[in-house]
Amino acid sequence: MLAAEAILSGTATAEGSRDQSIEVLVRQHSRLVYRIAYAVLRHHHEAEDATQETFMRVLRHSSKIAQVENFKSWLARIAWRVAVDRSKKHGREIPLDDPDRPIAEISSSAASAEEKLQSSQAGATLDKMIAALPDKLRAPLLLSAIEEMSPREIAATLNINEAAVRSRVFRARQILKEKLSHAAQGRGIGQ
Repeated sequence: MLAAEAILSGTATAEGSRDQSIEVLVRQHSRLVYRIAYAVLRHHHEAEDATQETFMRVLRHSSKIAQVENFKSWLARIAWRVAVDRSKKHGREIPLDDPDRPIAEISSSAASAEEKLQSSQAGATLDKMIAALPDKLRAPLLLSAIEEMSPREIAATLNINEAAVRSRVFRARQILKEKLSHAAQGRGIGQ
């Protein structure tokens, strides 16, 4: 990544070398950017477009890279803003049961069809519960649990303080725990 930062900040002269370093930058961080975009947009094609737009913004603001203390947080913040802006621009909530959404692959053939179905239903239920959380709780939870970002990185990405991050993640987990408990009791599970 240091080579990419050097090239993006203008210290390299060869065009071919610059292109290679940009490619390295995209390869190293495209998954992070895509997952952040997908967490907001919940649609594969929209997340891909947001990922591309994020890297275009990075290129446009490449002069700032040398000043960046934590590149991952800086990039995550750009990705988050791009995704939120795209979400607002479209003015619609993308449904969780979107047919373009990738289907999770089942790695073990040892589980019965009923177990597989219950597992996928539980995952869909959890996705819906997470999607129902208020934005201020959902965002830190997704960045913490899915992206495995530290509270400091999340705080920088969302422009809030670390204490707020910890509090919001804790509260989101409490709400999910209560909802899951209630759902389990409604189905007669765990009694």
